[in-house]
Amino acid sequence: MPTTETDEHKSLREAVAALGKRHGRTYDRETLWSEAAKLGYLGVNLPEAYGGGGGGIAELSIVLEELGAAGCPLLMMVVSPAICGTVIARFGTEAQKQEWLPALADGTRTMAFGITEPDAGSNSHRITTTAHRDGADWLLTGRKVFISGVDIADATLIVGRTEDSRTGRLKPCLFIVPRDAEGFTRRQMDMELQAAEKQFELTLDDVRLPAEALVGDEDAGLLQLFAGLNPERIMTAAFAIGMGRYALSRAITYARDRTVWNTPIGAHQAIAHPLAQAHIDLELARLMMQKAAHLYDAGDDVAAGEAANMAKYAAGEACVKAVDQAVHTLGGNGLTREFGLASLITAARVARIAPVSREMILNYVSHQTLGLPKSY
Repeated sequence: MPTTETDEHKSLREAVAALGKRHGRTYDRETLWSEAAKLGYLGVNLPEAYGGGGGGIAELSIVLEELGAAGCPLLMMVVSPAICGTVIARFGTEAQKQEWLPALADGTRTMAFGITEPDAGSNSHRITTTAHRDGADWLLTGRKVFISGVDIADATLIVGRTEDSRTGRLKPCLFIVPRDAEGFTRRQMDMELQAAEKQFELTLDDVRLPAEALVGDEDAGLLQLFAGLNPERIMTAAFAIGMGRYALSRAITYARDRTVWNTPIGAHQAIAHPLAQAHIDLELARLMMQKAAHLYDAGDDVAAGEAANMAKYAAGEACVKAVDQAVHTLGGNGLTREFGLASLITAARVARIAPVSREMILNYVSHQTLGLPKSY
């Protein structure tokens, strides 16, 4: 993989950074989403044949990181183009590609992603949302929680399970569920975290779907699922790195200007060194994220899985440390609305928890990479 960014990637960073700077921390999500779409940023990873930019997750992660570094991250980029767009582009039927990819790329339609369930947690094998055939249709029943942006999405890509006729075991499958489907209801969850994108609990009560709602091969659901989960982890890393960079930038500016004992506080090593360490951690996390994106875009799903998990872990840890140090650098000012850092204290921890906890990533690495036995 390349150890330095290409000129094209550098130019993309500069252009997106300029867009983010125009919108800033007080951005309007709909306005920014629309402008990013018109500039081709939302669909930069989608195939050119369907209105996208023909790039990959490497390019899309740059877009999200730079918007985050400007204080205006778009969380639905993790979901709509990265997860849903990628899965449909790789495994969808031609009709699904024609219907969804151009609209996802130009921002006129968005898609949410539903996998998490109340009783399953990080154990996707305990998913109880099930689908069974009823003539030519599917009937989908189950519950989902912590699903982002369902209220603004035109459809939700739902992870369910179907019975394997040969073994009787349940296997994962993905279905496109329109927002107005009968039996498909949502309830906004009361979150302490305030964000532009809301979280929802979903109920699917015998939602009838046509045969063409199934994405990809019924017998290859696990492969298709992880084709979306690896980009999700990479994009979560980009989200976290951007947030960390934003917080660090605010702290650096403050440390350069704030003078208490005749010199700026940034001249004191007790202030300067932790900020330098935060910068190092963010840069290291970005390198792993770039490696993961490169492997995924090259089609190496197995190696990308390991790298994507590591990138998400490293970025989440680096983000939390950067935000904490930024707030600490500003002291009381770090808790005021004026400087816009206090809200990040909670937001930064999302990258440690979602879409998979750091403990489950450590389980993955210990089992898959180190070959250690499972404890569960």
